[in-house]
Amino acid sequence: MPNPLAESFRYSRWANLRLIEACRDLTDEQLDAPAQVAYETTIRCALQHLVGGEQTQVLRTNGRQNEGELSPRHDWPGWDELARLCREADDELVANAESMTADEEVVLPYQGQLPVFPKSFFLAHALGHSAEHRTQVSVAISHLGLEPPDLDGWPYAAAMGYGTTGG
Repeated sequence: MPNPLAESFRYSRWANLRLIEACRDLTDEQLDAPAQVAYETTIRCALQHLVGGEQTQVLRTNGRQNEGELSPRHDWPGWDELARLCREADDELVANAESMTADEEVVLPYQGQLPVFPKSFFLAHALGHSAEHRTQVSVAISHLGLEPPDLDGWPYAAAMGYGTTGG
């Protein structure tokens, strides 16, 4: 039986990559237009923040942080590199979830302190963070008068072959 937590991350990876693919068709003007609904100021920046957030949570689940994760302060990596970085981070989040049989403690050094967190906290944060920013980018796309990609669970189920009938 599949690990339910890992399935949540497989869905998140699917949705993140589907959103990135949908945004490839946007013009530079659309990608860089002010997007007041997004955490960052433009769709392009929000996508970089989304992927960088995935990278950050991978690091944090391993007791590390701030190792050059992607952010809007970085140069635009291009679509192929953005998708690669997203897939790589999301694959690691899936693997983290698959390997968990019980929660683990993570010591995350910060400003000379050694705070302890449950690993599940970083995984939960990763799911919430990516969902929030996918929604913001989708709303920003809608504000451009365009149709955002359908990131609902039903298209995911169809893509995975779930819900098929036998016989």
